[in-house]
Amino acid sequence: MAKEGPNWEGLLKWSLSHSDGTNSSRNLSEEDRRWFMEAMQAQSVDIIRRMKEITLVMQAPEHVLESQGITSQDIEDMLDELQEHVESIDMANDLYSIGGLVPLLGYLKNSHANIRAKAAEVVSTVVQNNPKSQQLVMEANGLEPLLSNFITDPDVLVRTKALGAISCKNPGHNKPGITAFRLANGYAALRDALGSESVRFQRKALNLIHYLLQENRSDCGIVTDLGFPRIFMHLASSEDVEVREAALSGLLELARDKPDNNSSEENDKLKEILQERIKDISEMSAEDLGAAREERHLVDSLWITCFNEPSSLREKGLLVLPGEDAPTPDVASQHFQPPLRAWAENRNPDEKSSDGIGHQLILVNNCKESIWPGIQGSAGQPILKDGGFQLNGGQEIVIDVPEKWSGRIWGRQACDFDATGKGSCATGDCAGQLLCRGSGGVPPATVVEMTLGTSTSPLHFYDVSLVDGFNLPVSMKPVGRNRVWRGVVRG
Repeated sequence: MAKEGPNWEGLLKWSLSHSDGTNSSRNLSEEDRRWFMEAMQAQSVDIIRRMKEITLVMQAPEHVLESQGITSQDIEDMLDELQEHVESIDMANDLYSIGGLVPLLGYLKNSHANIRAKAAEVVSTVVQNNPKSQQLVMEANGLEPLLSNFITDPDVLVRTKALGAISCKNPGHNKPGITAFRLANGYAALRDALGSESVRFQRKALNLIHYLLQENRSDCGIVTDLGFPRIFMHLASSEDVEVREAALSGLLELARDKPDNNSSEENDKLKEILQERIKDISEMSAEDLGAAREERHLVDSLWITCFNEPSSLREKGLLVLPGEDAPTPDVASQHFQPPLRAWAENRNPDEKSSDGIGHQLILVNNCKESIWPGIQGSAGQPILKDGGFQLNGGQEIVIDVPEKWSGRIWGRQACDFDATGKGSCATGDCAGQLLCRGSGGVPPATVVEMTLGTSTSPLHFYDVSLVDGFNLPVSMKPVGRNRVWRGVVRG
């Protein structure tokens, strides 16, 4: 067990006795300052010391531990403690420095299933949102035992925990990781995971599939050939809401990649499933409808993508419920009109573009900071503005759009690109490129989806969707009198 920690109770009493929150701060005496620093540093020192002790135990051969009366439950408890320590990113990185990462990865091959599962869980914590530790695990060849456990381990808990660790490592972000995943027949293992009776295993597999397809659009063909669409359709009727939503999301990804790829039989089956989902949604209570917000948007987006028309959820008033996505009051427009907006409002309705352009989009950034819009056309549609550009705070831009154009637009945040257009974004990143050129955004990203009509058939469909998560408040509305649309990112 861990040694006695620092005197936190004494530290609290000391803090309260020196400040009740009403007096101004004062300078500490040298003695008080030294006591305070020792009390604060003791926690870090104690954790590092304890992690070193755990490392020594992990380095000991299994038969030596057994000879000392150490049981598999004792090891699992020890790994539980280690997991608490490495929840801090700094401590997770220190685990490598003190020599603890390699023996931890060695526990992935332990003869006891509970230890293999717990070791994978600790690895998940080490690499979660931690690029440095992710790279260290790759360099230590840690992906190999994780893949082996996920694909071949007879224990479903071990397989589930290994898959969780693989997902946390974001294999789509590094070419060696995705190459190793493919060579190990990872997609076939994901297909097997979807057939498991474990709902938790299904969830993790579906989440990783969604992420991989977002990062590697070319893999849509692989999963289609492996029969994933049929499995997704089956899971779209699951009693578990997370499984159901993830399966619908997978179908949507594949449909966007090749909307006309399904046979008539598959389309009929998909329509039957979606109609069943719409029926179930229509019979939900008000409380359940609110909780099913993502599923409602997924069903509608999938229907539009596959059948080129909105679902009946819209006419039933079930797509956007009262109070959902209420736009931020546009106070500024009451006092002034930016030039592009004023031009749209006053445009001659009979005026036609000389170059045959059907519509125009006005993108407005109401944030103080810059955003980087990403644009992805549906299959067969042209890529507008090379799929991405920078839009400074307060800036507006007009984009010419052909008739019948359909696609999606999202905002990327905190991007950094070099002179060649390579870099990354904190949210909405598209394959590390300024110009997305057909690549989708990595969730979370608020998405505007649209299918625009023609001059003779001005029936347009558009919505703001949270199907890929939320990162920015966005709105869209028609302006003027002649096929002009205004999308706003609100800071």
